[in-house]
Amino acid sequence: MEVIGKIIFELPEQSGVSKSGNQWHKREYVLETEDTYPKKIHFDFFGERADQYRLAVGQRVRLSFDIESREFNGRWYTSIRGWRAEPADAAPAAPQQPAQAGYAAPAAPQPAAPVPPVVNATDDLPF
Repeated sequence: MEVIGKIIFELPEQSGVSKSGNQWHKREYVLETEDTYPKKIHFDFFGERADQYRLAVGQRVRLSFDIESREFNGRWYTSIRGWRAEPADAAPAAPQQPAQAGYAAPAAPQPAAPVPPVVNATDDLPF
């Protein structure tokens, strides 16, 4: 999924050690959309992406993200995990399609030639 907006708040970085002993860290931000009725979206970057995408308050970005929900002790929690952020003014990366050997794209249809009116010499009606 993707959304465009402005970063309005940056929360302090969080880090720790998982149950398996691995180090982790994440950065959290709040983005405000540019819709008619703006919405605020809390999201985070986890692990390497927290270092790769360092955003600043006031920056306009195009955020690519995933939404995930999980259950814990009978309650459900939803998180928005960012996986890419780029300046909002940059064109989105177009998906690349591999070239297929021996395949040519179909030609665009050509407009039909105008049909000349049929003239009947014995007909004197104007229409």
